[in-house]
Amino acid sequence: MTGRYALRSGLAGAGSVQVLLFLGGSGGLSSTETTFAKRLQLNGYTTSLIGKWHLGVNCEKRGDHCHHPNQHGFSYFYGLPFTLFNDCVPGKGSDVMAGVQDTLGHLTVMLGVGLLSLVCVRVCGLLEVSPRLLVALVLLSILVAAVWYVPFKHLRTWNCIIMRNQEVIEQPMTVETLPQRLLKEAQTFIKRNAHHPFLLFFSLAHIHTPLFKTPAFAGKSRHGRYGDNLEEVDWMIGKITETVDSLGLANNTLMYFTSDHGGHIEDADPTFGQRGGWNGIYKGGKAMGGWEGGIRVPGIFRWPGRLTAGRVVDEPTSLMDLYPTLKYLAEDAQPDRQSDGFNLMPLLEGKVERSEHEFMFHYCGIYLNAVRWHPAGTDSVFKAHFFTPNFSPPGAGGCYDTKICLCHGEHVTHHNPPLLYDLFRDPSESRPLTPGTEPRYAEILEQIARAVERHRETLSNQQLSEASHSHADAQSVHSQMTLDRILWRPWLQPCCGTFPFCGCKENTTHI
Repeated sequence: MTGRYALRSGLAGAGSVQVLLFLGGSGGLSSTETTFAKRLQLNGYTTSLIGKWHLGVNCEKRGDHCHHPNQHGFSYFYGLPFTLFNDCVPGKGSDVMAGVQDTLGHLTVMLGVGLLSLVCVRVCGLLEVSPRLLVALVLLSILVAAVWYVPFKHLRTWNCIIMRNQEVIEQPMTVETLPQRLLKEAQTFIKRNAHHPFLLFFSLAHIHTPLFKTPAFAGKSRHGRYGDNLEEVDWMIGKITETVDSLGLANNTLMYFTSDHGGHIEDADPTFGQRGGWNGIYKGGKAMGGWEGGIRVPGIFRWPGRLTAGRVVDEPTSLMDLYPTLKYLAEDAQPDRQSDGFNLMPLLEGKVERSEHEFMFHYCGIYLNAVRWHPAGTDSVFKAHFFTPNFSPPGAGGCYDTKICLCHGEHVTHHNPPLLYDLFRDPSESRPLTPGTEPRYAEILEQIARAVERHRETLSNQQLSEASHSHADAQSVHSQMTLDRILWRPWLQPCCGTFPFCGCKENTTHI
């Protein structure tokens, strides 16, 4: 949304946590960042986000809404300020710090058993136990139990909510009717704004575990529940397209369908099969910042009045390109901070044949994982991996032991020289290039190394520049993914009702 690498916004982690885990945390998209929604809003567009946000809500107190979509250019918001996790459906397990939950749970039991044993020993006169020790153990047990039970055993209430603008309207949310509600809100917004410029960011809750079980699509696909969910996505996008066409807006409306990452290959179930998708010939998947299976996603554009139907663009582009593309279409020529994306319209309209992305930098958290180079005058797209995730168990195609690949420490293998592939000839990244197989091997690595240095200079210069303007600007590059920002804080928790007795249901009789 910002047209910039996440590292510039502080939305990249150094450890195992790469996403916000609690809606009651203080991390999120900084108020110093600018989204494409904000740019279009300033140019007279009515803007809306329907669906998932997952970029934070509050900073210092409940209701300050510093990270809320309304503060980042979206005039209207309806949906999940967090995201869809397994915790949102009873009986599906937990995605949030499962190891920590187990440790705290075991510690609570151990303290309870130990305390009970000491009380029995004292009552039976077998051993003199200080009352102060018993009181201290009671308080410690209560504290540990509270730290375990309150934030973790009520995750469905804390994280799985629906907001309309800045009001919590359902807590916890009913997942079963979520797709229909999101679709209806999106259609209503389009109809309400058909006669003036609008931007709709329809951020689907599909396809993410837990998978939906909508009766109308159950068993419709030959690919299990995941396929059923994909069928439902296809239907929902079709309904949005029908709405646009029925209002006579097709020739004046750009529609863009994409995803934020590749399939989560480690997410599988013995009963329902693959739940996280698959990535075909491409190696790796979700959370792998270097392999193509994690970063190559569909990009489908529709604009009957301007784009030729059926045209295929086989050039490296990025989701960051959406920001400058929308700025161009809104005729926004105002000065802006550095962008890492490029306007896509010349490429989409066939006015140019090559993407402006000569180099692209692929991060895993704060770590530069890989760089691709598309040299002029050749079809080759070279990619150098500085490190790769350690698949587990050995010989597997993903990180099945940890359920998701990590970016640091013993979880990765560093490569010096980097692993080098030509994606044009080897899109599966199965045959690393060597000086013997690629005559330009040394030159390619040298060009990539120089590009990395130039890129790092922009990061350093940006941080120094922002820090020199004001304290608030300096904060914008601080990590939003540190432990103190992602942990649950009761005073930041959105709530309908009187905290901690949060609970309400949206009226869905019209759905």
